[in-house]
Amino acid sequence: MYKIKLCAVAMGALLAFPVGAADEPSALPKEVKLEVKPEAKSELGSGNGIEVGGWVNAGMTYNTNKPANGFNGPVTFADRSKELQLNQFNVFVQRAVATEGKGWDFGGRLDVMFGTDAIFTQAYGIPARDVNTGQASARSKWDLNLCCSSSRFYNAALPQMYVEGYAPVGNGLNLKLGHFYSPTGYETVPAPDNFFYTKAYTFTNGEPFTHTGLLGNYVVNKNWALMGAAITGSATGGWDGGLDKQLNNWGGLAGGTWTSDDKISSVNLTGSYSNTSAQSNQPWKFYSLVIQHKVTPKTLLVLHQTTGFAGGVLLYDNSHKDAMWYGIDMQVHHDIRDNLSVGVRAERFHDRDGFRVCSPIRVSQATDGAGVNFAASFPATCRPADYYDVTLGINWKPTKELKTDWKAMQSLNIRPNIRYDRVDGIGQAYNPFDSKRDQLLLSVDAMISF
Repeated sequence: MYKIKLCAVAMGALLAFPVGAADEPSALPKEVKLEVKPEAKSELGSGNGIEVGGWVNAGMTYNTNKPANGFNGPVTFADRSKELQLNQFNVFVQRAVATEGKGWDFGGRLDVMFGTDAIFTQAYGIPARDVNTGQASARSKWDLNLCCSSSRFYNAALPQMYVEGYAPVGNGLNLKLGHFYSPTGYETVPAPDNFFYTKAYTFTNGEPFTHTGLLGNYVVNKNWALMGAAITGSATGGWDGGLDKQLNNWGGLAGGTWTSDDKISSVNLTGSYSNTSAQSNQPWKFYSLVIQHKVTPKTLLVLHQTTGFAGGVLLYDNSHKDAMWYGIDMQVHHDIRDNLSVGVRAERFHDRDGFRVCSPIRVSQATDGAGVNFAASFPATCRPADYYDVTLGINWKPTKELKTDWKAMQSLNIRPNIRYDRVDGIGQAYNPFDSKRDQLLLSVDAMISF
């Protein structure tokens, strides 16, 4: 019954929450930002530093293949065709802490997400089946069953819940303890922090979304910043861990960022290493490299590469072997006007062993230890393949053109996308796009921050 009530509260809040003016979201997510802008927030609790805010993101995609099952193959997040998706209704409460100074400071953050993206955002780092043995796993109960058990696509997640502190040690040390978004890579889960509505395979299949553990950030000087973490709660090498299972499986996360004196260029290298699970000492490791350069004051170039390895995993053909994957994507964003930007993304993701990409992703995520799936009546397929994606997108903030003073419209961002996907099977034919090798997606979404 409490799950039903939680769904009702989430939907009621969506309809009734007062929407206020917001700062524009940055196009440079995570810890690699060249230019930092504050997150959207309300004035509630501003006297004691407590901020309440969030965003609503919804969109629709048309697949020219007209898939009979309605899924856009292995594309994640915007994964349904001809169906309006409330992707993310996210509310956060936080007290941000200092990042410099000589005094101690304490705070934290809690995020609650409802929508079709929630199932990908949950702490699913303990799969329904053990990745090494194939045996049913005792899954984390952190946020996999919060609500909506009767819904095929809508769910809730707690992607962040952590306490944070600032210690005046050297140039200042920031520490997070709890569950938080991964500081690796370029793209990220929160809709306001991405240029495109759809996301790259390199992010969705090659990297973690969240971690559980202790994370520290230290600014060495104006050019260098370091990051390190101890991560746990996962049976996939420290990826997407929860707070109630696999807490004796600890791993490490580390990285560094170099930024040029003129703030035009940055290089970020991060990676993790861990035993796969508490039951397996097989290694699970990856690294991610992000290079950003402002070609002009209005043009940003991003190059992102990631490589991963998992030892002795059980593959789609019931064989056991070491699995590897790598992805590379390049993005260019250009500001035509202060409220209109255009971008292009091209990528290749190499899933050499058919371990990281399954189609549809939602079907593989929604399968429990007994093999029961609530997203579809058919199983997901996983095969060795190379995946290609070319996406053209626009970000338009129409407040000026609409000439409206309505506060809810101040942060409105509309993002049309055209995306072409193609797959080349490795060693065998593979047609995951409704029995085809490629597909064309036309999509548009809208986002409001409050």
